[in-house]
Amino acid sequence: MLAALTGAALISPAAAQLAPHAGVEVATDERRRGLSWSDSQLAPAAWARIDLPSGIDLGARVTGTRGDARHGGADAVIEPTLGYSRLAGGFRLDGFVTGHLFTGARGSLDYGELGAGASYTLGPIEAGAEARYAPSQSAIGGDNLYLGVRGRVGIPATPWTLAASLGRSSGSVDDPIRAARLRPTGSYRDWSVGLEHITGPVTLALVYTGTDISDDAVVISPYAALDHAGDRIAARASIGF
Repeated sequence: MLAALTGAALISPAAAQLAPHAGVEVATDERRRGLSWSDSQLAPAAWARIDLPSGIDLGARVTGTRGDARHGGADAVIEPTLGYSRLAGGFRLDGFVTGHLFTGARGSLDYGELGAGASYTLGPIEAGAEARYAPSQSAIGGDNLYLGVRGRVGIPATPWTLAASLGRSSGSVDDPIRAARLRPTGSYRDWSVGLEHITGPVTLALVYTGTDISDDAVVISPYAALDHAGDRIAARASIGF
């Protein structure tokens, strides 16, 4: 798909408006919704995206998962995404469909997810909300709904930005063993607070993440990985092209 789009850009004047983006990243721990996706180990990542004039974008991200038990010992997750965005009355509206494809996992653990969000920017301040839904699938033992809010504030005349988020995961359970992948003890809340230093294409960040998952919880599931569901501080460095 990406090769076809690149070739079209060379021969079609309209396709010359395609906007390609790419980047690489490394984090001390790949954390999503307060849970580690890399067994609390160093996680490299790379991504690429092509923005089309119509507001549609095509992208993919590859992230090392370092044999994380949450994903059946997978080495990496590949995430192709089809998205759409537009501006409406000062708001940016986004929608997407993405797949989570795990390489080297024990068993069939791939699943799909769709979502929508809205954000508003006023000067150095950005606020947004999002909803992500994974329909019922055997790989995640039911369905999964994530609702979240987020905010960012750039400190004027400095390269520093403060960011924070709050979310809640819930859903139905058909298989409690696999449902523990995304919700180790059932519905839970997560939060994060971070500080970013942005200089051109380079971003350095330090992020604290936490959840309300009990430290004393006992879950009989090899996918729960409860030892990686508590409060953590992770560092991240990325560069975009």
